[in-house]
Amino acid sequence: MEFCPKCGSLMLPKKEGNRTVLVCPKCGHVAQAKTEYRHAQAVTREKEKRKIVIMDESSEKVGLLVAKGVKCPKCGNEEAYYEILQTRRADEPPTRIYKCTRCGYVWREYE
Repeated sequence: MEFCPKCGSLMLPKKEGNRTVLVCPKCGHVAQAKTEYRHAQAVTREKEKRKIVIMDESSEKVGLLVAKGVKCPKCGNEEAYYEILQTRRADEPPTRIYKCTRCGYVWREYE
């Protein structure tokens, strides 16, 4: 890693023919590279795996969590299935996703 002697910016390697030179991106100063540099940038990201939950009338029997005292905004029922997911940054509270046991309406709640 080398810095520009004129402005102090980080010099970046650049191929010119069969040799490598260092070029300042700020002022354009060019210097001969003292060692062999390799500039590489590889970013790979896998798509986040998401859960798909399919619920039907028998869902209560398979052990889904049921919240009582949570009012459905659509029908007013006070019982819903729920799941807690971390949808935002780790230092923020999780998101609760509810599904009404009566009408099936799905909504989310942030703390």
